[in-house]
Amino acid sequence: MQEKSIKVSYLYFSLEPKAAEMAMNSILNAADIKKALEAFAAADSFDHKKFFEMVGLKAKSAEDVKKAFLVLDADASGFIEEEELKFVLKGFASDGRDLTDKETKAFLNEADKDGDGMIGIEEFVALVHE
Repeated sequence: MQEKSIKVSYLYFSLEPKAAEMAMNSILNAADIKKALEAFAAADSFDHKKFFEMVGLKAKSAEDVKKAFLVLDADASGFIEEEELKFVLKGFASDGRDLTDKETKAFLNEADKDGDGMIGIEEFVALVHE
């Protein structure tokens, strides 16, 4: 698991550190993303429902939410695994903080409706739009 975490972290900090941020900015407003990241800057303050609403993702179509999912799925596996979820805020902006273990587990527990330990694209769409 440690090796996977290092690999995922590397994907977010690769030669194109702003690639995910640029992709997300094509879907969402950069100012809204910045404001949301500032609102949840403190450790253990992350609330996915409020965050998705603040960045404007909740109001987006299922198609746009799926585009956001593809940005967050750093290893392109078709799922957001726990190791990727820790770095989810970096998918919105390169200076986003890492989620704490507590936040990561809570987020995963909310989203993982089929209990496979990962968030699939349809689970993500449902989570964002709930």
